[in-house]
Amino acid sequence: MEFVWFLGGVIGLMALSGLKIVKEYDRLVVFRWGRVKDVRGPGPVVIWPVAEQTKKVDMRIITMAIPMQEIITKDNVSAKTAAVCFFQVVDPYKVVTKIEDPVMATSQIAQTTLRSVLGQHDLDHLLSERDTINAKLQSIIDRQTEGWGIKVIGVEVKDVEIPDSMQRAMARQAEAERERRAKIVAAEGELQAAEKLAQAAEKISSQPGAMQLRQLQTMVEVSAEKNSTLIFPIPIELLEVGRRLAGDTIKIPQAQKQNEKA
Repeated sequence: MEFVWFLGGVIGLMALSGLKIVKEYDRLVVFRWGRVKDVRGPGPVVIWPVAEQTKKVDMRIITMAIPMQEIITKDNVSAKTAAVCFFQVVDPYKVVTKIEDPVMATSQIAQTTLRSVLGQHDLDHLLSERDTINAKLQSIIDRQTEGWGIKVIGVEVKDVEIPDSMQRAMARQAEAERERRAKIVAAEGELQAAEKLAQAAEKISSQPGAMQLRQLQTMVEVSAEKNSTLIFPIPIELLEVGRRLAGDTIKIPQAQKQNEKA
């Protein structure tokens, strides 16, 4: 009888020692006599202490920084770039049985892919088309890690360092581009002003009293400055009419008359 109680106590202790509580974000890959039995969790899990062993796998998203990499772009510009990779374990069985260190392997794949992909683009494209490059990196890395039970959620290029000489050249290029745009805007303004002046001149010439009103407006603008001299513009046509009314005739030089007789 005592032996039965002893045996029951031993079995009870073994069962309690094999009781494991698996968290919501973890999974247990169970090995029975060296072979994968199944994947268990979350919640309470009973493991036979001698016959079964377990390997815990974290199912949460892992944020992995890709170290600074030296690259040469397609237009032969040396640069340094860093990125960050987001991935998640989706198949605990493959992560445990197919690869020894999934995080290290994903990191190495991400580094080599980053150098390879960025080397296929020009510097301007690298700086302006970040979204396209990020999507391409994510697709390539995900294809290589799919057999390991890992899903790459996203890759972001977060930093690009270029030499100081290239930065100065880009600054000069940007300055020249701004000057070109400024000249174009000024030329377009001159063109629009000339068109408006032409329309104004045509409108004034079609109205007999418009020129006199314009002259009066000019006089008001000049007098507002309190100058001692007042300039009053007179059309040439009015001057000729005034000279004719006064009886002033235009004298033709003697040499010109002789030429006309000849």
